[in-house]
Amino acid sequence: MSLVTLADVLKPALRDGFAVAGLVTLGWEDMRAYVAAAEAEDVPVILQAGPSCREHTPLPVLGKMFRHLAEAASVPVVAHLDHGYTFDECREAIDSGFTSVMFDGSRKPLRQNIDETAAIAEMAHGAGVSCEGEIGFVGYSGGEGSAGTDPQEAAQFARESGVDAMAISVGNVHLQQDKQGGLDVARIRAIEALTGVPLVIHGGSGVPVAQRSDLARGSNICKFNIGTELRMAFGQALRDAVNADPERFDRVQILKETHDPVVTAARRVLQAFKGA
Repeated sequence: MSLVTLADVLKPALRDGFAVAGLVTLGWEDMRAYVAAAEAEDVPVILQAGPSCREHTPLPVLGKMFRHLAEAASVPVVAHLDHGYTFDECREAIDSGFTSVMFDGSRKPLRQNIDETAAIAEMAHGAGVSCEGEIGFVGYSGGEGSAGTDPQEAAQFARESGVDAMAISVGNVHLQQDKQGGLDVARIRAIEALTGVPLVIHGGSGVPVAQRSDLARGSNICKFNIGTELRMAFGQALRDAVNADPERFDRVQILKETHDPVVTAARRVLQAFKGA
C-alpha cells in the first residue's frame, strides 16, 4: 500500500532538492489520471480535495476514492484535505481516512491563526496525520488580493503551530490561467533564513515552469499546488470528446476520452519538480 503522509514525502524533498505536486482533484477521472501520471514519472503525488470538490462529493467518499487509488499505486500517494476552514472539517477528513489536512486560517489575526492551527496539528499528529498551515493570505485571480507573508510572522507561525508544511504568500495567486507572473524570490529567501519548515506554493499554475523547477531544486519550497492548468486540460479534452460525436450520450464513454490528455498534462507538471 502506497498511502503515505505529507511529512513522508516532503522530508525527502527538502533534503534532496525536489518538490512534490499537490494536484487538485474534482472527481474520479482526474484523480485516476494523476496517479497514472505519477506512476509513469515514478514520483510521489499528493491528491488534494479542495472546497469545490467537497461541495460535489462528501469527504467520506473522497477518502475511500483516494485510498483505493493509493492501495494499487506503485508510487507514494498522499490523501490531502486542501483549505479546510474549521476544526470539525479537518477532523471529518481524518476520520474519513485522509493522511494530511491543510487548515487555512490565513484570513485571521496571527495569534488566532497560530492557536487554531496548533490545535488542528495536535489532533492530526495524534492520529498519525500531517498538517499544513498558511501564513499570509494567498488571493485569487480577479478576486481578493494576496497579503504577502511577513518573514518574522512566518518564523513565529512555524515555531508555534507545529505544522509539517507552511503555505506562504510570495506573489502567487489562486486560479491564475497564465504564467506571466513569477514569485518574489527575495521574500522566499527571507522566510527560508528564519525557518526550516517545508514551504508550499498555492496557485502554482500561475508560476512559470522554469521558476517552478529552479525553486524545487534550490529552495525550501517542497510542494506546489497545481489545479487550474489541469482543469483546463480536462475541460478541453471533454469538449473534444463531446464534439467528436453529437449523437453520443453515454457519459462513461465520453469521460474515458479525457484520461490520456489529462495524464499527458499531469506528466508535464510532474516533470518540472524532479530533482536535478
